[in-house]
Amino acid sequence: MESVKNKNILIAGASGGIGAATARLLSGSGATVFLAGRNAEKLQALATTCNIPAEQIFVAELSDANEVNAMAAKVHAIIPQLDILINASGIGIIKPIEALSSEDFIKTINTNLVGSFFLVKAFLPKMKETKKGLIINIPGVLGKVPMAGAAAYSASKYGLVGMMQSIREELKRTEIRITNLYLGGVDSPFWDAIDLRVQREKMIQAEEAAKAIWFLCQQPVSGVVSEMVLQPFNHQAI
Repeated sequence: MESVKNKNILIAGASGGIGAATARLLSGSGATVFLAGRNAEKLQALATTCNIPAEQIFVAELSDANEVNAMAAKVHAIIPQLDILINASGIGIIKPIEALSSEDFIKTINTNLVGSFFLVKAFLPKMKETKKGLIINIPGVLGKVPMAGAAAYSASKYGLVGMMQSIREELKRTEIRITNLYLGGVDSPFWDAIDLRVQREKMIQAEEAAKAIWFLCQQPVSGVVSEMVLQPFNHQAI
């Protein structure tokens, strides 16, 4: 397995539960970690915990191309390129179709799919210069198996999977690897604003999800883990 020590890693969505837990693991393993997210207070607290310098913290709206491009320019002013891009960002709006507004749908697509597109567009070119790198996305199980009330969310995540599969075809003559992590229910702040009766105590813990990402960051250069599925034992959808 490849060590993450001294690897340059950006975590988009680092102010969320999974992203923050991943940052703690990777920084503790010797990686040079860059943090991106929407919540400045949470990012700063995380950076303090992980001893990450201020210039490696980015408060950005990932669905805004200008903000993503500005962030990429600042990252590339510090390092030549990322070794690993982890996209742990996203929102979840779970509503039946009659309650799902156009604004809900568009916001979900823009955040989960368009924002992912902007990230790849901003950071992939530098990876292509050296023909090396790893991109980890987290479509979740709803990117494979739909659920009632998840029309917008599943649309965004199915779109993410299709987009990355197409990009993978463009990278066959390189050593740039793409991994999709299909997580089931994870007990994180994701569920705080969702009006569903769920048993969070039976979900995957954010720290365990982070360990899966940490493991994926160490996959051997001679191979690639194209997909990983991690879901609660009592609710296996795939």
